[in-house]
Amino acid sequence: MKRQKVQLPLQTLSLTAGFMVWVLISSLMPNIKQDIGLTEQEIALVTAIPVILGSILRIPIGYFTNRFGARIIFTISFILLIFPVYYISIANSLFDLILGGLFLGISGAVFSVGVTSLPKYYSKEKHGFINGIYGAGNIGTAITTFAAPVLAKTIGWEQTVRLYIVLLLLFAVSNFFLGDKKEQKIKQPIMQQIKEVYRNQILWFLSLFYFITFGGFVAFTIYLPNFLVNHFELDPVSAGLRTAGFIVLATILRPIGGFLADKFNTYYMLMFVFGGLTISGVILSFSPTIEIYTIGVLTVAVCAGIGNGTVFKLVPLYFSKQAGIVNGIVAAMGGLGGFFPPLVLTSVFNLTGHYAIGFMALSEFALLSFVIVVFMYYQEERQIDNKIIQNTAQGLMITNREGIIQSVNPAFTKVTGYEMEEVIGKKPNILQSGKHNRAFYQTLWSEVKTNGYWQGEIWNKRKNGEIYPEWLTITKISNEAGEIKYYVGQFNDISKEKMRMIK
Repeated sequence: MKRQKVQLPLQTLSLTAGFMVWVLISSLMPNIKQDIGLTEQEIALVTAIPVILGSILRIPIGYFTNRFGARIIFTISFILLIFPVYYISIANSLFDLILGGLFLGISGAVFSVGVTSLPKYYSKEKHGFINGIYGAGNIGTAITTFAAPVLAKTIGWEQTVRLYIVLLLLFAVSNFFLGDKKEQKIKQPIMQQIKEVYRNQILWFLSLFYFITFGGFVAFTIYLPNFLVNHFELDPVSAGLRTAGFIVLATILRPIGGFLADKFNTYYMLMFVFGGLTISGVILSFSPTIEIYTIGVLTVAVCAGIGNGTVFKLVPLYFSKQAGIVNGIVAAMGGLGGFFPPLVLTSVFNLTGHYAIGFMALSEFALLSFVIVVFMYYQEERQIDNKIIQNTAQGLMITNREGIIQSVNPAFTKVTGYEMEEVIGKKPNILQSGKHNRAFYQTLWSEVKTNGYWQGEIWNKRKNGEIYPEWLTITKISNEAGEIKYYVGQFNDISKEKMRMIK
């Protein structure tokens, strides 16, 4: 039990260490480019490269975490990272930075470990908050962004990079000895899990959401240091401090976003997130001064932080059996979201001389996500309504205003013997027993149209020809304009009550 309790702090600190390594190149780029001549396009490529493997590997790492446990995956990942970190410390060309940076992506891929492992130890009501706390390991990017340039100023960027080897060894050993050997394992084949989820539109909606929220966080993390130096002529340390402020704010708000998602409707939270990102994209497009630009960036930090904590609340709710692979796919899309924006922004600037079009793209994608969230909200409401109908103990039949049957529930089938497929598109008179004359039905429908409902005893006929009594309520459903849209019939079989009265 004690070993289980240590998993949240251990895995959160492990993610912090991983993210500290992940942004090494982007944080030290102002120093590196003094020794290795790079163009702006090459700088954008080199700083974005770690995101590629860090994104792609999140899918298999999520799967293997479910299969082998967080202890093994964290330990192996940190040992493997020693090699690219050392290689970067001796880099002297563009190729060296690209090759080292590619494998540095392993440090970003470890994100999938905790979001797959930690929910196993907690109830669903706490998943948002727990994943939010774990996601606060993003603070590792702030630590490196702030500390690495300061250290580089004193001991040089090469020695600064080598110091991270000590960090990797420390956490490899910590996970090996403190990780949970008895973590619950799931050994379902990876292709089977992918086949079960890839057609589910919710998977791709969540991937888009995280592409924007986490992608925006990563993109600004690797893009801001160099941008602030070149565009606003800040020194590397000042640019690092401002970037660290962005990271800290987004990171602090991540567990808060998860906590709020546990307490309130998740879709309301996402509407706020994407509404805010839509506005911030517009602000950044027309920001002539660093003050206005700061407002836009801080708005991104707030919305991205809350959004990152909120999205992963939904994954275990919709995909409890395939959480590992889905966490990996969603996390991978978030990582890729951090790869493309810096390249797009640099290309746009080279073509147009400003960044407005790039930031407007952020605004438009956020607006699209806002519309999708609204769609998902109302779709869920309809699904809830349908579940209520399907689980109602009374027989239920819904017709349109022309009297054509649109839907029935399982209780309808149990009473009448008719399956849904047999009655959809037909009229309710298939149930008529012949015991009531035309005047009875005219009176019935007259009351429905006058009073809005009719209630009483009626004799109907089952599919097998048996005539039975039921207590029926018919209600008309109108829209806000007063137009009749549906009629709803609710009924109970009262045959047994009739028999008791006769006895």
